[in-house]
Amino acid sequence: MTELGSVAWPPAPIKTERLVLREPEARDRAAAIELLASPEVGTYLGGPQPRDELERAMPGVPSRRPGRFIVDLDGAMIGQITLYRETGHLRQAAGRAELGYLFLPEAWGCGYAAEACGAALDWFADAFPNEQVVLATQTANVRSMRLATKLGFTEVERYEAYGAEQWFGMWSPATPSD
Repeated sequence: MTELGSVAWPPAPIKTERLVLREPEARDRAAAIELLASPEVGTYLGGPQPRDELERAMPGVPSRRPGRFIVDLDGAMIGQITLYRETGHLRQAAGRAELGYLFLPEAWGCGYAAEACGAALDWFADAFPNEQVVLATQTANVRSMRLATKLGFTEVERYEAYGAEQWFGMWSPATPSD
């Protein structure tokens, strides 16, 4: 997140039943390049990034920016989750935290994204009580739409951007009942 306030970053690794959410390490560089260069991953993101440009530009340790979690399965990166304050590309989000996720195609369909994003949202709810999270995805990205619903995001609006219909949703942490 751009502004973490008093929340220490990085947090201790977050462990789920099968995964670990942790900060990036040097061993993640090749998988990070593969993720961003993947035609399948880039389908709804304007296309894959050129591998040669990624090789030149990617630092030895992928960005350790606050709010970025590497999703680790058995010691290997299979994806990444980001929770950043929206910085201007979504007028609807203005200053709210936005959830983003990218997973390598070989990790699709195994429930890893739901498990990892759920853990990241739980961490966020503990770190920032009562704060909402937003998410935007193309409506054509059926997998992402399904994941957003599974995570508890509710649709706020649909709009046109980047030459496609977009879905904008909001998530609120559960409030404990008295």
